[in-house]
Amino acid sequence: MNQGIINEIKNQDYSQITETIEGFLSSQIEKNNSDGLILGLSGGIDSAVLAYICKRKLQDKTLALIMPDTSITPNSETEDALKMISLTGIKYKLIDIKPIVNEYSMYLEPNEKAKGNLRARVRTNILYYYANAKNYLVLGSSDKSEYMIGYFTKFGDGASDITPIISLYKLQVREIAKYLGVPENVIAKKSSPHLWKDHEAENELGVQYEEIDSILYCLLDKNKSIEETETETQIDRKIIEKIHQLHINSEHKRLPSQKPDRE
Repeated sequence: MNQGIINEIKNQDYSQITETIEGFLSSQIEKNNSDGLILGLSGGIDSAVLAYICKRKLQDKTLALIMPDTSITPNSETEDALKMISLTGIKYKLIDIKPIVNEYSMYLEPNEKAKGNLRARVRTNILYYYANAKNYLVLGSSDKSEYMIGYFTKFGDGASDITPIISLYKLQVREIAKYLGVPENVIAKKSSPHLWKDHEAENELGVQYEEIDSILYCLLDKNKSIEETETETQIDRKIIEKIHQLHINSEHKRLPSQKPDRE
């Protein structure tokens, strides 16, 4: 793997990026005549970055929902989320979605993968419930790495009103987290959507984020071919082709609902 490419991705002006996102959030609140912002706070790095950005200038207009499924979410994740609440001072609600998921499961045929995605969609339903009740905008926590390979639940964690960090690769999210003062244990932990027990992103994907970001950066930002990406990143061609295919196969998740053409 080419460390130079990784450094190229990481070396950004995170002060300026933070100011740009802050300005974007404020303008969206004004443009949409909204009273504030709401986000799901999981204990992971993406939502932590959102919380830390919001607390700088929009603390009194931000609500975080912590929504573990206590049958599968590690206690440490909820503890980290609550720690970030104490460090940011933003308002929050803690809601265990286990009873809701269990209620659904009483009427559905068993399927663990579908149940995992159901958890993401239940969380989104709750976010939008409170967004409706309070006239808030829902913040999406998707970063560029996961968005571009479709690593999110359609109409689940992929559903939001605005997506402040969607232009940042995971490596850049880690760097802006350092700039913002996110706790080191949150920055260093393995990314996980926690859709089922012991769920880790890199294990499921079979690829490290350093590889994912390097590949996407070359293919998308630098408009390189697969062959050129292999040469520049020094990553195995099979991994590059896998990420490229994930990007292609997940296009439907990034597009509006499709409709037939009319002659």
